[in-house]
Amino acid sequence: MAARRSPRQALRGAAFGRPRQDRKNPQGNLRVSDAAAQRRARQTVINLALSLLATLGLVLAIVLMVPRDDTSKIQHVDVVSIAKQAAITSNEIIVTPDLPAGWWSNHAEWNDGTTDAVPTFEAGFVSPTNQYVGLIEAFHANPTWLALKLQGTKLTGAIPVGYRTWDIYTSETVHDPAKSMDYIAVMTVNRDDFVLLYGTATKTEFEYLATSIDFKLQKVKPND
Repeated sequence: MAARRSPRQALRGAAFGRPRQDRKNPQGNLRVSDAAAQRRARQTVINLALSLLATLGLVLAIVLMVPRDDTSKIQHVDVVSIAKQAAITSNEIIVTPDLPAGWWSNHAEWNDGTTDAVPTFEAGFVSPTNQYVGLIEAFHANPTWLALKLQGTKLTGAIPVGYRTWDIYTSETVHDPAKSMDYIAVMTVNRDDFVLLYGTATKTEFEYLATSIDFKLQKVKPND
């Protein structure tokens, strides 16, 4: 006669005999555990994005708060004051052009001729379109000094400006873009004093500066 099973054993056997049913969401499409995992993944991505934005905002705030060092930028110089001081030091007559609107000077200095035996005053001017004109006023210069400055150029014309004439030298080699010494205007003040204008500005701008220099020189060194 077969032994009778207890009610607990029968219940346990019934439980093991049923197939396992998956839990589903109300729509019956996805498991509840899968939906929760997806929500957690989305929240993790959102949290990472918010953390990244917060970090970038903090970095931007630090950059804006740190003082900027502008010492590497080209500074405007007071060419008139430097020229006056150079004239006192050298006992030479030094003139600077009146600049058109928007122009500025990026350097000016007196060289006593220690390196090449020719004292010079040099300055640079920048136009509103970032074109450049350099100025050299040479005193007691010799022919070799002038020849070296004009090396690689040829005489291509002359422009009468005011009381004097400027000889125009252009580069024998065409450069693109143009180099600062491709166009040089030379005025002979007297036998061994010269004024050179060179750069990349337009001819109209060169003539404007040349006229201003000539006008000032005529006041202090009349061209007889």
